[in-house]
Amino acid sequence: MYVELKNINKSFGDYKASDNVSFSIEKGKLIGLLGPSGSGKTTILRILAGLEKQDSGDVYINGELVNNQPSSKREIGFVFQNYGLFPYMTVYDNIAYGLKVQKKNKDFIKTRVTELLNLVGLPGLDGRYPSQLSGGQKQRIAFARALAPNPQLLLLDEPFAAIDAKVRQELRSWLREMISKIGITSIFVTHDQEEAIEVADEIVITNLGRIEQMGSPVEIYKNPQTAFVARFIGNSTIIENYSRLKGFAEVARKDKAVIRPEFVKVFQYGTQEQYTSVLEEGIVINSIFRGNFIELEVDVQGIFIKALWALDEEIIKAGDKVQLLITKLYVFDDKGTYRLINKGLDTSSIFYI
Repeated sequence: MYVELKNINKSFGDYKASDNVSFSIEKGKLIGLLGPSGSGKTTILRILAGLEKQDSGDVYINGELVNNQPSSKREIGFVFQNYGLFPYMTVYDNIAYGLKVQKKNKDFIKTRVTELLNLVGLPGLDGRYPSQLSGGQKQRIAFARALAPNPQLLLLDEPFAAIDAKVRQELRSWLREMISKIGITSIFVTHDQEEAIEVADEIVITNLGRIEQMGSPVEIYKNPQTAFVARFIGNSTIIENYSRLKGFAEVARKDKAVIRPEFVKVFQYGTQEQYTSVLEEGIVINSIFRGNFIELEVDVQGIFIKALWALDEEIIKAGDKVQLLITKLYVFDDKGTYRLINKGLDTSSIFYI
């Protein structure tokens, strides 16, 4: 493994930012640290970079224990949320900064800066100042500056947070392409699950200073291992007394469940002839246009369920009566999460994840 954190603990007063954190990363992987605000993501990044000292535990980079190495010796590039560019320096000087610190000669610096401007798709902007750049251009220059000294590990702290939505979407694809082309091991912090799922090779879910789960985006989305992950990933709704729903018997000591919109199929009332024994009836409470689909909120026996409706179907509006087929739920307790299949669809009921 190229990066390893072993039993990392870090507290700020009474607040435990890292609680026995351990995970490892293969060389060349792009890892997303995903979690809500205050879950310990940035603390992990800063400890890796040597900008924060852990209270206990070990950090290894490329097999070397770096606990006592200063940040300048760890061969790490860091991209900050607010770009971190020097406003009084040109683009050229910003990118060249780390190379000048390394005392590289002028010809090498010029060649390297030109190479990086081409890499990030901004040739010819070397004479501009940060104030003359768009948000997306600033982030690309910040990326180039972090890569200039040829680091072995790239860390990005909420790299797209300060950028508008359209450019952010473009930069996600661009970042993944760049990381793949360069082959540098990279870790980025985000609270945006869509961003993590789209960009990362693997995701590390953090919560209250702990690691909840680590795995590929598909694995984490389809097989949440803890109650927190089941609630956090996806547009999930927590429901109680789920045994009131047709096709679901309550599992002992697990009286709460998570349901995602994709687990629910909606039909206009009276149009569905299959699975009639497990069809639910409900009233649409909200019908919200989301651009490429409509999000419905349906009241089923006092249980409020979110579902998706295609734009090419006849419009469903608030107050309409509908039928729902709920295919599965995630039921959970403190020990784990279980997938519960609607008995009307599958004779097996519970799978331990």
